[in-house]
Amino acid sequence: MAEEEHKGLSVFDGVLILGGGIIAIVVAFAIFSFIAGVVWFVVKVVVVVALIALVAKLVFGRHS
Repeated sequence: MAEEEHKGLSVFDGVLILGGGIIAIVVAFAIFSFIAGVVWFVVKVVVVVALIALVAKLVFGRHS
């Protein structure tokens, strides 16, 4: 009994590759969204602190 040799990918292999690719895309998008959210949060905090410092300097600054 000679076993038939299959060349190429089976349907199941294709489904696994497609599923893994979709999962990888979703995970990459989630990580990118998280990093972008953290960066945007830091930018907002820096802007707010700078505005507060500017207002404090204008209000409480030394009058020459």
